[in-house]
Amino acid sequence: MKKLLIALFLICFSTLVFGQTEVEKRQINIVYGANFTKDEAKYPGASIFSKDNRQVQFEHQGADLWCDLAIFYQKENRLIAAGNIRLQQGDSVNMTSKRIDYDGNLKLAKAKEDVVLRNSDMTLRTDTLYFDRAVQEAYYNTSGTVVDSANTLTSEIGKYFMEIKKYQFLDSVFIRNPEYTLESERLDYYTNTKNAYMYGPSTITGEAYKIYCERGFYDTKIESGYGIKNTKINYNNRIIEGDSVYFDKASEFASATNNIKVTDTINNGVIEAHYAEVFKAKDSVFATYRAVSKSLVEQDTLYMHGDTLMITGKPEDRIIRAFRNSKFYKTDLSGKCDSIHFEQRTGITQLIKNPVMWNVENQMTGDSIHFKFDMETEKLDSMKVINNAFIISLDSISKTGYNQAKGKDMFGKFIENELKIVDLVKNTEVIYYMYNDDQELVGINKTICSAIRMTMANNDIEEIKFITNPDGDIFPDKDLPLNSRKLKGFIWRGDERILTKDDIFDEDDNNYILPVIRGVNNPIDTDAEQEQRSQNEGDPVNQIPPSNNKANIPGETPKQQPPSNKKA
Repeated sequence: MKKLLIALFLICFSTLVFGQTEVEKRQINIVYGANFTKDEAKYPGASIFSKDNRQVQFEHQGADLWCDLAIFYQKENRLIAAGNIRLQQGDSVNMTSKRIDYDGNLKLAKAKEDVVLRNSDMTLRTDTLYFDRAVQEAYYNTSGTVVDSANTLTSEIGKYFMEIKKYQFLDSVFIRNPEYTLESERLDYYTNTKNAYMYGPSTITGEAYKIYCERGFYDTKIESGYGIKNTKINYNNRIIEGDSVYFDKASEFASATNNIKVTDTINNGVIEAHYAEVFKAKDSVFATYRAVSKSLVEQDTLYMHGDTLMITGKPEDRIIRAFRNSKFYKTDLSGKCDSIHFEQRTGITQLIKNPVMWNVENQMTGDSIHFKFDMETEKLDSMKVINNAFIISLDSISKTGYNQAKGKDMFGKFIENELKIVDLVKNTEVIYYMYNDDQELVGINKTICSAIRMTMANNDIEEIKFITNPDGDIFPDKDLPLNSRKLKGFIWRGDERILTKDDIFDEDDNNYILPVIRGVNNPIDTDAEQEQRSQNEGDPVNQIPPSNNKANIPGETPKQQPPSNKKA
């Protein structure tokens, strides 16, 4: 029993001493009181201190406060300070104001009137500032201005996390820099790295660019960043949109991933893809993964597709190239080949390597095919097929035979976008089904000569002129065997014909799986991630590995390369 009483006494004594020690630690200490008075009527229970030849000074848990006048409630452990106030916390924080209400129990200072908070990185000015020393955070809701070595930032509401040197700005956020401005609804800003994280509608306006996004990152020192939600960049006469868009001013480079649209504001052309790069200095665009170019041609749209698209040159001299598995489609014109080359200045489109082109019902093949648009009228002007020229169309009446003509080269003339005249030269041959006015088969014309001119009407042969030593005959249907009704080299590719704009894409294009853009649903804060990595260095259990999904976080690498489930 005696031992139990002794133990209880020791516990109570320890608790009492510990409690007194904690109270003493929490107590605001008077360093210099100067003139001392009391005014129980006005300030019951308070001690009033005013300066003499030096200011009144208090100390509390690592912070010192100087002022001209202090009303100190010792029992409540709080004070009201006024006049030329300066609050110093170590070497990191220096705050001045005209008035401060300080609660020692909560370690909370409420500063008012001409409040200025300074540290080595920045200066904050506001009318009212709450400084919570317990968690080392300061916040305002009466508008404030932050100035650091790079930027001037203003907002209606702001919060400063001192340990990580991070600001969280809300409502009418504005950054002013000599090179650009940034406006946002919410923005997180690190004063040491000068990195800004945008949440909500945000606009960055530079001398030669304008960026809009609703979630993104921006390195304000080097004018480089990315957007990952509803992002749009106006850049060098182009508008770049995509799920994830990256921008770097120094290298004059931008790239985008997923659901991309690049609009040429001068030529009204559009590039769509799932990955694209834009090089301002070279005035060029590179696009891949379901890439398609859209150009307006006489109130119709010309679609051009390839595994890779490249657009280079100034607006008046722009060139579009499509590489590998290239196709194009227009209402009355379509084709496919290995590569396509289109020149804006001349209006000439070249189909290179194993080309085939359809003008309505007419199939044309050769070693290479060139067709030309009149860039003033935006109408088809002419075409030429170089080497092994072959034109085929299904007989529109019998639906079984094929009208055919071949030669070394072929030249065509379009009128109102319809093929009207076809000239074949050198070693020409023709097979043509002839009908009377009652659409009865008269015979099948099979002729060879040096040159042929065909006049077309309603996309069918209306008249044929044989030039220089024609040799042939018109055979009755029964007298011409089936195996003689096709010219040498005949290949009908009607099942490959592109009938809609969707036919320009193959199975791989349609089955392409888009990479997931990280951060759309949860904020990306690479500064915070890096801080956590640093804290966990050397701890193999808690260490956060570097992300291997850089392709989904534009801005982490100079050029994004999305993962692919198809061969390039």
